[in-house]
Parts: sequence; C-alpha cells; structure tokens
Amino acid sequence: MALLWPSLALVALVVVLFAAERRWPDAISRMEENIIAFLLAVITIVSFVQVIARYGFNTGWGGALEFTRILFAWLILFGMSYGVKQGMHLGVDAFIRLLPRPAFKAAAVFGAFCAFLYAFLLLHAGWLAWFGVEVNPNWRQTGAIGYWKFMFDRGTGLDDLRWPEFVQSMFGTQDRVQRWIAYLMLPIGLSLLAFRSLEGMVQIITGKRQVIIAGHEAEDLVAENKDVLKD
Repeated sequence: MALLWPSLALVALVVVLFAAERRWPDAISRMEENIIAFLLAVITIVSFVQVIARYGFNTGWGGALEFTRILFAWLILFGMSYGVKQGMHLGVDAFIRLLPRPAFKAAAVFGAFCAFLYAFLLLHAGWLAWFGVEVNPNWRQTGAIGYWKFMFDRGTGLDDLRWPEFVQSMFGTQDRVQRWIAYLMLPIGLSLLAFRSLEGMVQIITGKRQVIIAGHEAEDLVAENKDVLKD
C-alpha cells in the first residue's frame, strides 16, 4: 500500500497523455521535442557559462556539475520513450527481415513486448512474487517507484545542489535540493517507456508500423541518396 499513490499517479499520467495525444497528436509531439530541446539547451548553457567562469574569472557555481548530470539523466530517461515513439533507437534487424512475414511480425511484437517488460521490471519488480519469484521483502528494493518513494519519505538532500537563499526564506525549505525532486524523472521516464513500448506493440499487431527500432534506416538513407554523387 505504501507505493499505491505514486503508482496511481503514474497511471494517471499515462492515461492523460494517451487521451491528449489522441486529441492533439502534433501538439504532444512538439511538446516532447521542446522538452528534449530545453533540457539539452540548459545543459549546454550551464556548461558554457561554467567554463567561462572557471577559466576566465577563477570562480563558478559549485552545483553546476551535479545540476548538469541530473539534467543529462532527465534527457536520457525522457528521450527513451520519444525514441521508441519515433523509431529512433538503433537495432539490428538483418536476421528477422529474412524470416517469413508472419514470423517477422511475431519477432517484432516480441521485441516490443521485451521493451515493455524491461521498463515494467525496472518500475516495480514486486509483482514477480505473484509468479513464485523470490523478491526482496524490503519495499525500497522493488524498483524505481519504491526507490523514489523512499527518497521522498526521507527528504535527503543532494550533495552540492542547493536552493537559493530567497527560496529557503520564502518557503522554509532545507538548504539542499531534495533527492526525490532530482529522481522524479526515473519513474516517469520508465512509465513513458513502458507506455510507448506497449503502444508500439499494438501498432505492429495492427499493421501501422513494422518495428520499434531504426535498424533499417541506413539502407533507406542509402536508397534515397544513391544519385546524389552523380548530380
């Protein structure tokens, strides 16, 4: 029961995203692209300013490294689901494309299901006990949801990243930024990855796409640009 409300919140997030995407597909895609671009831009700007401050003025922000490291993790965790949605993840599909069409489709569905299962296992592995798998009874070890909830309950701060003094005085926060804020993208990113993998599996079954990877894109690019050098 300790993990009920975080789990329900993640389910609600996925349901809202699913409904919004059916209503405004282009807007949702632009939003995802803008989030990725924003994270990358902030990382670049902070790193650039830090280099100038460090080597030009012998000063700098003590929490810059930790801040950019967290944002880089956010970029990866959020980008995983977008990569599945757009078919950007590199993969090797040379063998399965030699199979008969029904076998190829079955292999593609199985690959998408494995991606979903991977995300679901990392989110919360406690459900494996239903199948007789021995799981650590300590709820903190059941996956990303349990780990995030543990950090949320403890309120442990990060090592170097601190709230500005006006935020501390205005809201009465502790001096260091809480770890649960930095780790929030861990369960969110895995939930989105599970959703996109499941969505991709359904699309493969219904014939709307072939695979969830981009293993065949190199051949397509060569075919599209084979006459470029001739011109």
